[in-house]
Amino acid sequence: MNKRKLLFALFAFLCLAACAVGEGMLDLSQFAGGEPPAAENWEDAVFETRAWYEREDGSDWRMLSDGSIVVTVSATGDVTIGGDTRKKNKSIFDKQLEQEASGLAFPMENVKAIFEADDMTIVNFEGTLTNGKSKTKNTYSFAAPPEYVQVLTTGDIEAVSLENNHIMDHGDAGYEDTCRTLENAGIVYSGHLGSGMFTTETGVKIGMLSYQTFNGKYPSIYEAMPGDIAALRAQGAQIVIVSYHWGEEKDYVPNERQVPLGRATIDAGADLVLGHHSHRMNPIEEYNGKYICYSLGNFSFAGNTRPDDMDTFIFQQRFVVRPDGTAENGGFRIIPSSISSQESINDFKPTPSDAENAARIVERLLELNKKFEKNSKKFGVAAVAQYPTEWTTQY
Repeated sequence: MNKRKLLFALFAFLCLAACAVGEGMLDLSQFAGGEPPAAENWEDAVFETRAWYEREDGSDWRMLSDGSIVVTVSATGDVTIGGDTRKKNKSIFDKQLEQEASGLAFPMENVKAIFEADDMTIVNFEGTLTNGKSKTKNTYSFAAPPEYVQVLTTGDIEAVSLENNHIMDHGDAGYEDTCRTLENAGIVYSGHLGSGMFTTETGVKIGMLSYQTFNGKYPSIYEAMPGDIAALRAQGAQIVIVSYHWGEEKDYVPNERQVPLGRATIDAGADLVLGHHSHRMNPIEEYNGKYICYSLGNFSFAGNTRPDDMDTFIFQQRFVVRPDGTAENGGFRIIPSSISSQESINDFKPTPSDAENAARIVERLLELNKKFEKNSKKFGVAAVAQYPTEWTTQY
């Protein structure tokens, strides 16, 4: 077959593929030069694909000329999969799983591309990975079989915070099962058993700590947290991220106990504070040039099929790690999203919002800023002025 016939056949094939997925025309943007490459036969055809950090000339934009390294971190709120082992009926998560062609990859299939284009993704994993029975009398108890860790691995999630009010739902044995499963899957975690350390492909060490504030734990956190951060620095952590499970459920702004602790954590040397538990998105505070995300809300949340608020966002921050090992704030953006791919029911598939809904979510956050600043006036709180949905600095 000559080149012209081969190109025509290739073009026709791709047109059919585009129409099959509901597109009206072929998108040639994936091809260098805007058209398929010429080849003598199909086996020799080469489709140019570049890594997310790779320029056209093959260089890595994360590696700056002065020796600094740009690191991109994505963070989300609660990931709760599986169901309540105390109940005999099939969980709502497993019922949804039966309908999904992609199997255990389904929860993250609409955000995987975002998580692939960063150096590390961290979520709050609220539940356990165990086959054991529940040890709690709480209203809710969450567990999934250990093999469900594929939800995280197929979604390109590298790290989780484990310190929350459901991690001990299945006792010490369930917690140990969860930790062992995460370790075997190559996922870094932090919780009450200790810190976590993740090393990026570019060699930057990110240290992680997680705490939950319930049952009178604020004093012990204030006592332990500065030393825990110092210990991570001593181990070579160039970036330190601290996660808190705090506040009250369904609160849209932090309370008077959260603000001082978040600030004290920055003062103690943390580079970023991530919060969760309220199941609602909260404002972001910029304090001493660093960010405190008081609540990232729900994300893939199999606790309710019809939650009354499905708005959320993915928080992304860039750090510039200097040759001396210090990290500087490289700016942030949010990706406004819904916790579901459907409007009327929660299918546990977080999905980035269209332009109209993204603008609405940003406006909601700006309104929450006002309430936050009013409620925390005595602390001199200043929420971030804007919630950019695009990076303000290009490398």
